[in-house]
Amino acid sequence: MAEAARAAAGRRDSIRKTLLIYLGALSLIGAALLFLAARSYGRAAADRSYDHLLISSALSIADSVALVDGQWQVDLPYAALDLLAMAPEDRVYYRVSSREGPTITGYADLPAPPSLPRDGQPRLFDAMYRGENTRFVAVSRWVAGPASQGQAIVQVGQTRRAREALADDMVLRALVAIVVLSLAALALVWIGVYRALRPLQRLERDLSERESSDLRPVGIDVPTELDQTVESLNRFMARLSASNETLRAFMGEAAHQMRTPLAALRAQAQLALDEDDPAEQRRSLETIERNASHMSRLLNQLLSDASAIHRGNLQQFETVEMAELLHQAIYEAVPQSGPRPDLHLAATSEPLRVRGDALLLREAIKNLIDNALKHGRAPLQIALTASAENVAPLAVLTIADHGPGIAPADAQTVFERFARGRDAAAGGAGLGLAIVKRIVESHGGTIDLSNRVGGGLVVTLRLPRELT
Repeated sequence: MAEAARAAAGRRDSIRKTLLIYLGALSLIGAALLFLAARSYGRAAADRSYDHLLISSALSIADSVALVDGQWQVDLPYAALDLLAMAPEDRVYYRVSSREGPTITGYADLPAPPSLPRDGQPRLFDAMYRGENTRFVAVSRWVAGPASQGQAIVQVGQTRRAREALADDMVLRALVAIVVLSLAALALVWIGVYRALRPLQRLERDLSERESSDLRPVGIDVPTELDQTVESLNRFMARLSASNETLRAFMGEAAHQMRTPLAALRAQAQLALDEDDPAEQRRSLETIERNASHMSRLLNQLLSDASAIHRGNLQQFETVEMAELLHQAIYEAVPQSGPRPDLHLAATSEPLRVRGDALLLREAIKNLIDNALKHGRAPLQIALTASAENVAPLAVLTIADHGPGIAPADAQTVFERFARGRDAAAGGAGLGLAIVKRIVESHGGTIDLSNRVGGGLVVTLRLPRELT
């Protein structure tokens, strides 16, 4: 079992693992994006630096081009090419040509630019030359002589070795910073997840260190996100504590109430065993039968009370039709043999639907009918009415008998467990009305007692009604 529990726990999701995976993945994605941005920036920065030198060299060469007697002359300024020689690992190429195409000087096989440059606007492009990726710039310049004029095009190229070395150096330096920042971010993620989950560990420790009977509310400080969880836990423990208290009280009262009739049964049985007179033995047996009946009724009511407590706490409610429930309760509560009471039932024609537990509500009505049968005077007459109040809206059920009624001083105490009115008939346990009150209140209703004109008790139940 322990291995199965550990295996099941291993299959469950972990908040720590989930946070670490998502936050770690976010950090790694951020690091990858930073690396791509750094590489793009490094190449662009290297190109800007070397393009400036390339353009300066091309413009210097363009300034040395002249047109004399219709002939192109170039006094090549080697200082212009010396600027590019600062990168000794690169090779430099140049060409000076006229607009018509003939090469004046330089490498005649240099790749042509994608489009002719405009006057004063350099045209930069990359092309393969002699097996290497080379960066080129092309500039144009109008040159006027004494008798003619023309347009010269100067093209200068440089291999990309120094550029790529500079870009790689910049990317490497950025990569070191990115790795350091990523490791720091992952460490902060780990620390943040650990600190974020510490309140859960404190909550677990507080609950695990408690005794099984300790149902005090959780009093430790928790983050705002856990407020609802702790409040729900406290409400659950409050309900459990109330249920335990009710159970303890029920067990104590049940033991107290059962002890007396059991002692009486034993005494009467012992007396019957010691008695030789058959008549006295019969009287003892009759007493035993009465006490057994009383104890059976008490036990049934105790079980009914326990069921009301349990099902009332569960509140597994459904839509219940009160008229149908009333007929079922009458059938189960009114004895089928012997003298039957005179029952008067008046029910409204409109549906009386409530949201509740059919078993508990039927038990409450049965207790009220049984109470009317027990306390009513002969000939037994019971009036039951089921009606609707549209203001609230409520379903109203009244049960009236022709008994002695109830004294004003007993109007509230009869709802207490094991409490009986001063005019109550013998043999009762004092649980009937207490059970009814508990059931009605668990359904959000009310119960009222009043004396009937002409004698008798009227019990009125009001329950919230469903309109749909």
